[in-house]
Amino acid sequence: MKQTLLQIWQNCSCPTIKYSKPLETGDGVIDQRTFNTIEVDELFDAVNHATTIAGQAVLYRSLSQPLDSLDQIKAKQQAVEELRNNPTLKQQLEQIVLQAAPNEKNFYLLLFGEFLGSSGTAREEYEIEGYGYLQYKRGIRFMLELVEQIQAIEPPKSDYLKDIFEQIKAFAESRPYSLMQGPVYILENNLQCKEQRKGSFSPAIIFKPRIFKPLLISLFFGAVWALAHFFPTDMFKVSVEAIPTATIFFVPFLLVYFPIVGGFDRDSCIIPLRNEFKKSPAVAASLDSLGKLDELLSFIKFSDAFGGNKVLPELIDAPHHRINLSDARNPVLGKQNPNYVGNDFVLDDDKLVLVTGPNSGGKTAFCKTITQIQLLAQIGCFVPAKSAILTVADRIFYQAPEISHLDDGEGRFGTELKRTKDIFLAATPKSLVILDELSEGTTFEEKMESSSNVLNGFYRKGNSTILITHNHQLVDYFVDQGTGLPRQVEFANDAPTYKLIPGISRVSHADRVAKKIGFSKEDIDNYLADS
Repeated sequence: MKQTLLQIWQNCSCPTIKYSKPLETGDGVIDQRTFNTIEVDELFDAVNHATTIAGQAVLYRSLSQPLDSLDQIKAKQQAVEELRNNPTLKQQLEQIVLQAAPNEKNFYLLLFGEFLGSSGTAREEYEIEGYGYLQYKRGIRFMLELVEQIQAIEPPKSDYLKDIFEQIKAFAESRPYSLMQGPVYILENNLQCKEQRKGSFSPAIIFKPRIFKPLLISLFFGAVWALAHFFPTDMFKVSVEAIPTATIFFVPFLLVYFPIVGGFDRDSCIIPLRNEFKKSPAVAASLDSLGKLDELLSFIKFSDAFGGNKVLPELIDAPHHRINLSDARNPVLGKQNPNYVGNDFVLDDDKLVLVTGPNSGGKTAFCKTITQIQLLAQIGCFVPAKSAILTVADRIFYQAPEISHLDDGEGRFGTELKRTKDIFLAATPKSLVILDELSEGTTFEEKMESSSNVLNGFYRKGNSTILITHNHQLVDYFVDQGTGLPRQVEFANDAPTYKLIPGISRVSHADRVAKKIGFSKEDIDNYLADS
């Protein structure tokens, strides 16, 4: 069960969009290392068209902790399709989200703001001047209007959208909603809503979010009238001469009235109410529901803005991970880039996919495309492809070379092998594993033996495993065994085409790359000659 946004933000000074974190290795679909390697932050920036803070935070949470349930993902896809096919509903929800965007900040200010007191001046976004009356009224209005607007729309047909609507409507039956509607009754030890006061005759103070209390002021002037009636003095005569005397009486009253009344309302009602709202499951569910609506709309906006082919992938159930992509493009690099080269990729058999080719040929970009598309599929989003058929991956791993740390004690080879071991133990037949080189930091013979052992292990597990390598001898070994599917990045006229084609690359373009960056043998000779 994912944490709600309010649970995630409990210890924050203000709501933060990119606050969700991937789970530990083996606990979630992706772990932190994979999250960083496949550049999920950049993927979020590409997909994010959400309008509200809640919508953006829900989208980031989805990418950090993607779904692994086929039924749940299909439910989100059906909701996206309903919005696509029902322009009226889509327009109504867009209007709700658009109106919510500026107003939700008032609610967050109420929940997370820092009270400065009556004399403080707000200089930061989450600082509250005065006693909080204005922030309270604006904050609760945001939640009340959200319920009112959802109640006015005809219920959707897809289960995912219906559940969102029901969550928001259910908030109208909750205690926090009743407290927001008012009146709020202040008792000695707690606050009560109007439903709780039915049949109760115990004395209570009614909270009104304003500094001027008509009843209290009336009582005061009644007391003044009684004093004037029973103890007549010149102070109560309405005359020019009486004004200085009256001022002496009334100014101290006002100086005492504001801090006592305002401070009482803030400390005895507004702060306790905001603490209750902040911890309320009903409030959290409604806020999450707004974010989920905005996330679905963001998927559609991403699809409209991307350019070229996009599709909601067909999700199938299978005992082993499978993937079939046609004209797949990178969700980040291919956005609004008509020149980006798409690739087909099919993995239906129990094979190891072994990708070879010179540097800068597109091997890593292609493998990140595979993982990013798999990730988008598992949050219910469109993917940039002409067609896409996928199984749901219970784990997505991407291992890239990492420099060992001084305190590792194992060197580069040991550091990498520890990571590979963690991936191997967590992977299942339904996992997608991408390995960018193996067994670096050792001799060629040891590299061959260690890499062969590792790849054989993954093959026996039965998951989809893709290896990026320059070691064509290793590829030859697995092709000869009948367990390797060789693919290479294509070069034409000594330049990459960024197409993935069958075969094994046996050439190196190291000199071409060295010349490109100005560090070939000739460049080194020239540097030395000039020094």
